[in-house]
Amino acid sequence: MFKVEKFLDILINKGGYKEVLTGLQNTMIIAVVGLLIGIVIGTLIALVKVMQKDKIITRILNVICDIYVGFFRGTPMVVQLLVGYYVLLPSLGIIVSEATIVAIVIFGLNSGAYVAEIIRGGIMSIDNGQFEAGRSLGFNYFQTMIHVIIPQVIKAVLPTLCNEFIVLLKETS
Repeated sequence: MFKVEKFLDILINKGGYKEVLTGLQNTMIIAVVGLLIGIVIGTLIALVKVMQKDKIITRILNVICDIYVGFFRGTPMVVQLLVGYYVLLPSLGIIVSEATIVAIVIFGLNSGAYVAEIIRGGIMSIDNGQFEAGRSLGFNYFQTMIHVIIPQVIKAVLPTLCNEFIVLLKETS
């Protein structure tokens, strides 16, 4: 029996395709939910990183965000998964029966660090005149960000966020 025939026999006749489809389903769930978590975390971190550093609380938050981004971008994904599953959760007394949940959380945290830099770069690419235009309309800092800056940032970072999804899809498999 040829190797191709044996492969097709296992895949089709012996139900191997079910395992492949289950793996594909898990990969898609981890990648999509991980990216959604990453977008939420990354947006918050990016907003903290572009805030004016005139108050002590913003400086402290900026340092915390720098440590977070540095850790998750500076360590390999496999190490993060292993530390999260075998070290961090047991030391906190958390017993997780489903490893997929841990993978979703760790991939989401990792993606958050990358998305933070993507969005921060998008915000920094917007001309300062746009900030001034929002302020001249009577908006405060947060209203300017929500109504003027963020819509422009979304357009600028959407291709890069699609690339981040592709990277997550590759890493989760």
